[in-house]
Amino acid sequence: MITLVTGTTGQVGRRFVPRLLAQAEAAERVRVLVRDAARGEPFAELGAEVVVGDLRDEEALGKAVAGADAVVNVAASFRGVPDEEAWAVNRDAAVALGRAALGAGVRRFVQVSTGNVYGTGRGRPLVEDDESRPGGEMWGAYAESKAAAERELLALADGMEVRIGRLPFVYGEGDPHLANSLHWAARWAPAQRLQMAHHADVGQGLMRLLYAPAVNGPVYNIADDAPVTTVELYQLNGVEVPADLSDRSDRDPWFGIMSNRKIRRDLGFRPIHPSVWTARDAGAL
Repeated sequence: MITLVTGTTGQVGRRFVPRLLAQAEAAERVRVLVRDAARGEPFAELGAEVVVGDLRDEEALGKAVAGADAVVNVAASFRGVPDEEAWAVNRDAAVALGRAALGAGVRRFVQVSTGNVYGTGRGRPLVEDDESRPGGEMWGAYAESKAAAERELLALADGMEVRIGRLPFVYGEGDPHLANSLHWAARWAPAQRLQMAHHADVGQGLMRLLYAPAVNGPVYNIADDAPVTTVELYQLNGVEVPADLSDRSDRDPWFGIMSNRKIRRDLGFRPIHPSVWTARDAGAL
């Protein structure tokens, strides 16, 4: 089995690939697509095959998917990029990769997506059957382009099995994401909650999607058990809680909260770090 992984130099990919390599059996090979040969060297040292090229280059895609049995598309472009860049990477390049994989005979395609595709809240935890409803404070080119990629990739499912893992806020193992959360959570009400998943659990969830012989529908939320509040984000970052925080109200206490029931029930997923506090106590932040 040859598994191609894209987006390997990002925060999720650089942590996922070593985990994938560590559990690979003798007959399995892991291939990574990187734009810079130097950035592929750490993966080569761990035993990965390295293909140098851009996800938006047709020739590079052909080399990357040649002979592959599965693809895990982690590549994404989000905060701080122009909308055109987000669409080019998150939708256009993802769909081009899907089509190239289909043409090369790839059997399984795992698309890494985001819980932001749900859009507006539903007054309860979000489940995989919920349709995308544009709107809400997290909506924008990133969420919209990821939702479009999901739709177009699922349309390829007649010739290739497509599975989608929707991620919440991802943190841990030195990822600066947790510290950066205060840039936007500073506008939140004190009890507003953030759905999270540690990198170890993202890796676990993606590998379950990659290897499970069958799934109950293509979409799965990958999330921990205990969202944290705005106040807790300040505490976790060692920052004093602003005095005026208590003056703000939370319009929807369920906004962005994702159910992990389906992946627990179907694929045996159990968070290694059920909450960010257990991750902190384990020294895994």
